[in-house]
Amino acid sequence: MEGRARAPAAGTVLNALATGRGSAFAIDEYTTATVELSTDREDVTGEVAGAPEADTRLVERCVEYVIDAHGGAVGMPAVSGGTVRTESEVPMASGLKSSSAAANASVLATLDALDATERMTREDMARLGVMAARDVGVTVTGAFDDASASMLGGVTVTDNESDDLLAREAVEWDVLVWTPPEQSFSADADVDRCRQIAPMARLVEELALDGDYQRAMTVNGLAFCAALGFDSEPIVEGLSQVAGVSLSGTGPSFTAVGERGALEQVREYWDERPGRTLLTTTQTEGTRTA
Repeated sequence: MEGRARAPAAGTVLNALATGRGSAFAIDEYTTATVELSTDREDVTGEVAGAPEADTRLVERCVEYVIDAHGGAVGMPAVSGGTVRTESEVPMASGLKSSSAAANASVLATLDALDATERMTREDMARLGVMAARDVGVTVTGAFDDASASMLGGVTVTDNESDDLLAREAVEWDVLVWTPPEQSFSADADVDRCRQIAPMARLVEELALDGDYQRAMTVNGLAFCAALGFDSEPIVEGLSQVAGVSLSGTGPSFTAVGERGALEQVREYWDERPGRTLLTTTQTEGTRTA
């Protein structure tokens, strides 16, 4: 039994570290998971293409959770283990929600292998991945904002403490991403320092719930650059051309949204920096079987 799915990466409107409420938008870059299930083995093993030393606990746990819930359906052989392999266009630990994308792709690929994709809602698939992320310790907030954006597509606003979806909109934006060469793991972020900027985060939440996403992400970016110790100059450069620029997640990537011509000008600024730039779009379909 084999299943495949691919899940989009995402950028940040509101980082949930300050208040537990967050917002993110899906972008047209993907992580793909291939799952092979077996009735003959008792464990699940994972592999990340091109990264043999990568931590695979999250995707393994996602597969295990789906097997536990749906692997013994009436009329089907009892599945007890398998393998999961992910391939990604999304750099790990870059602030572009690679963990959420990998979890979503692994959950849906496992359901696909079981011919059980209709047994869970998309929101509950995202919640299962969030549960696995909390279980293995790769997230502080649970990241339901990131997971919901990746699973559902468009932009979402969520309460990450209750895993409730507060809003979703299918936005169509051009998106510019700059990813420096360094990595930044969200589980290592200084949460206490982030909580000190909670008043700004509540303002960002109000803007996002009012649909003013671009201004929201810029306020978020300036506040979290200060809290997490990132240089805000990429935001200043972006604001010369567009209204929406932010640090994505806990960094180190930055994202900007706006008219394509304006983003091409921002790209010229960001191309002067080490790392890579990518001009893409938002994604509104979410995670799908492949």
